[in-house]
Amino acid sequence: MEFEIGLSPCPNDTFMFCAMLEGLVDTHGITFIPVMKDVQELNKLALNDGIDITKLSFYTYCQVKDNYNLLDSGSALGRGVGPLLVTLAKSEFNMEVPLPSNVTVAIPGKDTTANFLFSYFQHDEVAKKFMIFNEIEGAIINELVDCGVIIHENRFTYQDKGLKKIVDLGEYWESKTKLPIPLGGIVAKKNLGKEFADLVSDILLQSILYARTNTDRVMLFVRQHAQEMDEAVMQKHIDLYVNDFSLSLGKEGRQAIELMDSIVSKPVVS
Repeated sequence: MEFEIGLSPCPNDTFMFCAMLEGLVDTHGITFIPVMKDVQELNKLALNDGIDITKLSFYTYCQVKDNYNLLDSGSALGRGVGPLLVTLAKSEFNMEVPLPSNVTVAIPGKDTTANFLFSYFQHDEVAKKFMIFNEIEGAIINELVDCGVIIHENRFTYQDKGLKKIVDLGEYWESKTKLPIPLGGIVAKKNLGKEFADLVSDILLQSILYARTNTDRVMLFVRQHAQEMDEAVMQKHIDLYVNDFSLSLGKEGRQAIELMDSIVSKPVVS
C-alpha cells in the first residue's frame, strides 16, 4: 500500500519522519510517499481534503477535524515553543500596548497557528501580509513591513539580523491559558478508518524513537532538507520541538487543542 504523507522540510519534521520514510522501522507493508511543503501549503491541501496523511497547523485542524483523525504522535506542542513577533531593533514598538492600527505585519500563512496566536494577542485590526515563513525577516529588514511573526529556525537567529522581539506569542498564550502551545499535529483522513490512523501513529512513534537513538543516521536526512544549515541551530530546533508531546499528546496536550478549538469556533482570527 502507498499513501502520500505531507511534512515540512523543517528539522523537527524530517527528524521525526526519516525512519518511516526510509524504511528504517517496520511500516507494516505501507510505503509512505513524502510530500514536502511549507506548512501553509500543507494546510491548504488539508482544507481541500487533498492529502491522505499530513502535518498541519492546529488552527487548520480545528477547521478540518470532521474529515481527519488526529494522530497521538508527531505533534509540535509544548512550552516555550511559540512564534515570536519581531521588528527592527531601532523600532519603538513594545509589548506594553497593542500595535497601532496603521502597522503592517508579516504572517507565515493565513491558516497557521502563528496567525491564530497573533490575533489572540492583537485584538485590534492591523494590516496583515501573508508570506512564506523564511521571507519574513527579509521583509522586515527591507522595511516592506513594520514587523512580523517568525517561526521555526528563525527564532534562534533573528537577533543576529538586527531584529528584536516585541512579544513571545507562545508565552502570551501560556500566561492566559496555563496550557502548552498547540502548534501543529499529524492527521489522517477519517475515511481511511480509526485503526489506520492508530497504526500510522504507532509507526510514527517508532520512527521518533529510532531517531532519538540513531541520531547520526537521521541527521543525514535532516541536513538534506534543512533551510538553516547551521548544525547548532538545527539541533536547537529539534531539541525544542521534538519533545514528550511529540511522543504522545497526553491529557494536557488534548486540553490545549480543545481550548484552541473553542476559541476558533467564535472565531477570533481575521
